[in-house]
Amino acid sequence: MSAKAQSDDYFIPDPSPWPIVGMFSVFTMLMGVALTINGVGVGKWVIFAGLLLFAFLLYRWFRDVVDESLSNRYNKQVDTSFRMGMFWFIASEVFFFLSFFGALYYIRVIALPWLGGEGYLGSTQELLYPGFEAAWPSHGPGEMGGDFTPMGAWGIPAINTLILLTSGATITWAHWGLKVDNQKQLINGLIATVALGLIFVVLQMYEYGHAYADLNLTLGSGAYGSTFYMLTGFHGFHVTMGAIMLMAILGRSMKKHFSAHNHFAFEAVAWYWHFVDVVWLGLFVFVYWL
Repeated sequence: MSAKAQSDDYFIPDPSPWPIVGMFSVFTMLMGVALTINGVGVGKWVIFAGLLLFAFLLYRWFRDVVDESLSNRYNKQVDTSFRMGMFWFIASEVFFFLSFFGALYYIRVIALPWLGGEGYLGSTQELLYPGFEAAWPSHGPGEMGGDFTPMGAWGIPAINTLILLTSGATITWAHWGLKVDNQKQLINGLIATVALGLIFVVLQMYEYGHAYADLNLTLGSGAYGSTFYMLTGFHGFHVTMGAIMLMAILGRSMKKHFSAHNHFAFEAVAWYWHFVDVVWLGLFVFVYWL
C-alpha cells in the first residue's frame, strides 16, 4: 500500500495480538472479582494484575491506531467504518445498561408487589413470606444482609450529577475550540473534562466506603444492594475508561494530531462521554432519587 491512502483502496490492518490480550485482561479482572467476593485474599491482587494488563493493552493498541492514522493509511471508507463501529459500540452499551435498568424495574414494579400480596401470585404471600412488607428499598424476604440505610440522593450523588453535567459542557467547549483551530481552548477544555471525571470517580469511591462502613449497605443487602452496586459500579467503570480515553486524546491534542476537519478520534471519545452523562442521569433519578 502506498504511503497515502487512495479513495479506492480497501484498508487491511496488520495482524494484531491486542484482541486476545484484551480477552485475557478482562478474564483476569473478573476472576479477581469472583475471588474477592468469595473471600479469597489473593483476589484483589488478581484484579490489580488484570487492570495493569488492560492499561498496557490500551496504551499499545491506541499507539498502533495512532501510528496508522498519522501515516495517512486511512481514507473515507475507514472513517465511515470507525464511525459505524463507534455507533454500534455505544448502542451495545445502551442495551447493556438497559438490561440492568430492566432488572431494577422488574424487582420494584412486578416482583415486589407480588411478594407483598398483590396480583395473581399474591395469594401465596402469607404462606411463603408471612409479614413481608412490599416497600422499596428492600433487602427482600429474610432481611438479607441485615438492616441498612439507603443511599440518599442529595449528597455526593447530586454533586456528582453536577460534575458530570459540567464535564459534558467542558468537552463540548473543547470541541468548539478544535473546530476553529483554537489550541488553547481545546487543551483547557480537555484538561477540565479529565479533572471532573477523576473527581467523580474519587467521590464515588468515597461514597462506597461510606456505604459499607456507616450505612451497612453492601452487595449482600438483598435486591437493593445488588442493583445499587451493579448499576453504579458499572457506570463508575465506564467513567474511569472514559477518563483514560480523554487522557489519550489530551496527549494527542497537545501534539497537534487533530485538525478542524480531521478529528474523529476526539469525536468518538466525546460521544462516549456524553453517553456516560446520560446514563448517570438515569441512575440518579431511578436509583438514588425515586
